[in-house]
Amino acid sequence: MSASAATPRQHRVRALSLRGQLLLGILLPVLLFIAFNTFSLYRQTLASLHTAYDRTLLASAKSISEQLDVSGYDEAATLYATVPYSALEAFEADNQSHMFYRVSTLQGALVSGYADLPVWHGRIPQRPPYAALVDFYDDHFQGRKVRVAVLLQPVATASGRGMAVVQVAETLEVRETLALQILWNTLVRQALLVAVVALTVVAVVQRATRPVRQLSAALQARPEGDLSPIATASAPRELQSLVDATNQVMRRLQHLLQHQKRFVRDTAHQLRTPLAVLKTQVQSALRGDAPPLQALQEIEGTVDRATQLANQMLALAKVEQLRQQAPPPVARFEEVLRAVALELSPLIAHKDLDFGIHTDAAPVRAHEWMLRELARNLLHNAVRHAPQASVLGVELRSDGRHVVLTVADQGLGIDSELAARLYQPFSAGDVRTGSGLGLAICQEIVQALGGSIALTNRQHARRTVGLDAVVVLPQAAPEPAAHAAPGGAAQ
Repeated sequence: MSASAATPRQHRVRALSLRGQLLLGILLPVLLFIAFNTFSLYRQTLASLHTAYDRTLLASAKSISEQLDVSGYDEAATLYATVPYSALEAFEADNQSHMFYRVSTLQGALVSGYADLPVWHGRIPQRPPYAALVDFYDDHFQGRKVRVAVLLQPVATASGRGMAVVQVAETLEVRETLALQILWNTLVRQALLVAVVALTVVAVVQRATRPVRQLSAALQARPEGDLSPIATASAPRELQSLVDATNQVMRRLQHLLQHQKRFVRDTAHQLRTPLAVLKTQVQSALRGDAPPLQALQEIEGTVDRATQLANQMLALAKVEQLRQQAPPPVARFEEVLRAVALELSPLIAHKDLDFGIHTDAAPVRAHEWMLRELARNLLHNAVRHAPQASVLGVELRSDGRHVVLTVADQGLGIDSELAARLYQPFSAGDVRTGSGLGLAICQEIVQALGGSIALTNRQHARRTVGLDAVVVLPQAAPEPAAHAAPGGAAQ
């Protein structure tokens, strides 16, 4: 497989479907939000559990403080504590968590409890969460994470007064297990929500894209060469513009294909005759049926007609090609017309015609080649059909909105039978002197430029005294630097 053939297929593989784009566009933000929400929820759950279980720690610290005794006063006070571990068992949530305690003086001297429990070096918050001198913090003890409550408890008896520091630590297994359980239950519900969203997106996209799939299937099922318009009645509003644009493209393709078929058919039909004549003339010259000079002259005439036919058919095809291109620039029709008249001046002089031309400034939005081909065909036809030593007049007028070209000769005019098929290809009155494509080319050019063309017999005393070829084209907006070409008559 060549690289050029593989590239479109690779693009189709890499391209995401509409369903995939919607799933990615909807689920990706949802999943990111769920991840952020899960992290926040876990932190909030732990904070809530700390608040709930910290109350239990405070209760256990107060329970221990009730078991304290003192002798002596203030700095000379000596604290005594008799705290059985069974006093803490009532505050343990289950067998997973364990509680540890330490009772010490403000100076850190151990009174009772676990000696290796780290001494508190913090400070009581200015606004404690409870009505007690209590502080809560996280720490590690015996390689395990613990939550510690510190209670500064005054101790007063009949024999003394002092201040005790009561620390109660609890391992975090229960808190973390409960937080993970709450988190897991939430994640299950959120996963169900994501699944519902995904299934909804798939179902909605499947239903919404059904007209697209039906349209694609209908186009694929069409026979080759079927460019008829697509029915738009059942298409959703969002697809109307796409269907309309597709129909426009198909109409242009149909027009181009018809033009191409007609061009190939006409070319094959019209070139067959001059080629057959040329072959016959060559064979006749080889046999010596005619003098060499006469045979070469006949061959030259046949080649000239075939060349003219080929050039005109190529010109007809070029008009259609230019019609499909972007809007053309503004051209000066009067300059083109005078240049063409100068090119044909030898033919005009050969027939000894009294030639006159008058031009106004005529800006036209058109390719210069089209204007030149239009003027050449009209002038050449007029010169060919004008009687010897007759009058031939050319006028290019402008009224500000339209440009009007008039080519007037003193020929025999056209009969009604020929006028009915005048603009059809190969409809010339005399096939020996023309290919019959000139007026067809003119009509194609005029239609491409949004104008009109008409050939009418000029009458005088109920007698045809000539033919007027009149072309009307839209005038382009004047350019800033445009200036009127000097008009006048040239003989």
